[in-house]
Amino acid sequence: MSTPSPSAVLDRIRAHLVALKMPCAIEALDGLVRRFEQGQLSPFELIEALLAEERILRENRRVKMALLTARLTTLKTLEGFDFSFQPSLDRNRILSLAQLQFIERREVVHFLGPPGTGKSHLALALGLEAVKRGKSVYFTTLAELVTSLAKAEREGQLRERIRFYTRNALLIIDEIGYLPLQSGGANLFFQLVNARYERGALILTSNRGFGEWAEIFGDQVVASALLDRLLHHAIVIAIEGNSYRLREHAQLVPEQVRAMPLRMPSPEPAAKRRRGRPPKENLAIHAG
Repeated sequence: MSTPSPSAVLDRIRAHLVALKMPCAIEALDGLVRRFEQGQLSPFELIEALLAEERILRENRRVKMALLTARLTTLKTLEGFDFSFQPSLDRNRILSLAQLQFIERREVVHFLGPPGTGKSHLALALGLEAVKRGKSVYFTTLAELVTSLAKAEREGQLRERIRFYTRNALLIIDEIGYLPLQSGGANLFFQLVNARYERGALILTSNRGFGEWAEIFGDQVVASALLDRLLHHAIVIAIEGNSYRLREHAQLVPEQVRAMPLRMPSPEPAAKRRRGRPPKENLAIHAG
């Protein structure tokens, strides 16, 4: 029985790759074979390189699709964050968050600070890291979230919509305190927070301190119930500094605006530490 020629073997390999839908490997095949013939690759290294090309392509596709599903259409990275502009931030602490252990522990990460200080950038960057590691992520603003929940409530589908927001390992809620909530919005947000409590991780960004949450949500009882859950397993990162977006026009911003401090919470809410879920009588909080 005659031994097939190298070209015939290559043709069969190409046919196998076509059948297996491995376009990247097909494209890389000829170049890798030349390197093998030149003695730059061993047979095992050729096979590994061929498979690696295809794996990289498929991983990139997976990440791209996951980012679309997560609504992370604005790509931000930790490498692209200018830590030198915000010296109040502990760079090592942020990088430790990128290890994503807070997702495994189902904790809540709070980024607090004035507008333009990098809260959303950091939240999006951590979301990107989570997607790369195969974690399910979803991004929304508080206004979008409440509008979606209110629509679902009107249509009798609130339970299903809350289930949608609780199915991801990480939910990122941006811009808490930027826009006024519609009537009943605080209670809807509480129902979602209560459903995710100790079941999934959260990243929240806000330009308002916890002491202002009663004003944001229009109800002291609801605000207290929210903080009770959101500060139980929490990592709070306050960013003090000027707006990165306005760094080139700082002289045009009034001094009293640039120096406006973030009102931080009193220590009592953060000091609460409980085990287990809250009593049933606390689960139904209705905004007045």
